[in-house]
Amino acid sequence: MNYKAVLFDLDGTLLDTLRDIAVSTNRALGCFGFPPHSLEAYKYFIGDGREALALRALPEHQRDAATLSRLVARMGEEYAAHWADNTCPYEGVPELLDALTARGVAMSILSNKPNDFTELMTSRLLGRWHFQIVAGALPDVPRKPSPAAALDIARRLSLKPGEFLYVGDSDIDMKTAVAAGMHPVGATWGFRTPDELLAGGAKDLIERPGDLLELM
Repeated sequence: MNYKAVLFDLDGTLLDTLRDIAVSTNRALGCFGFPPHSLEAYKYFIGDGREALALRALPEHQRDAATLSRLVARMGEEYAAHWADNTCPYEGVPELLDALTARGVAMSILSNKPNDFTELMTSRLLGRWHFQIVAGALPDVPRKPSPAAALDIARRLSLKPGEFLYVGDSDIDMKTAVAAGMHPVGATWGFRTPDELLAGGAKDLIERPGDLLELM
């Protein structure tokens, strides 16, 4: 297949955001007297958006709507102040993006992170490269694993879904790619395991960002 575009997930795929998400969420939990969680636990808390992260981080008996709403708001404040403390591109990502750019491959980003943070982080940390579309979570757009946003990106680029490699680090990404008719590629350097990626529908697993070039 002659792939013409790559659609990337952001957290756990292009950027290592785990520590800043964990620290910010633990700060927010502490403001309400709730216990913190380990860095490892956050690998499985994230991926479905901020509300789902907050719900998983709260004690089971404290997951009422009012508490959830307050925690989500506080998490947003803490993350706004600390998202750039440790977050950076994964090793090998800059070289991959350089190579894709040199080949004229269209690149876009689709994340379940709130859209304002997705755009901000892409601009600040990945601003050297041109992404045709950068899309985060919006209130009126179904989140991954719904294929709606991925299919909209394909439409806006006037490309067929089958002309995309979809690169992500979770089963949510793989399910999104499968549902959209894109080629699912699991990034094993991210937050989840190869077994989860394969169970989600990954057709290829790559251990390093540069390995993606072999699939082009």
